[in-house]
Amino acid sequence: MSNKTRSVLKLVAIIIVVLCVLMNLSIVIIPVLAPHAFWMVVIAFGLLFIAGK
Repeated sequence: MSNKTRSVLKLVAIIIVVLCVLMNLSIVIIPVLAPHAFWMVVIAFGLLFIAGK
């Protein structure tokens, strides 16, 4: 896996976690994703785990 791919995976994971945090703080409201916030964070952790060396 190239460094560019790792960087993109890390960026996507960070964006997912920030989105979940903003949804929990009621700053951003996305009703479709609200019930799945926990699993979005789990997926973001998995992406970081895959992107790590």
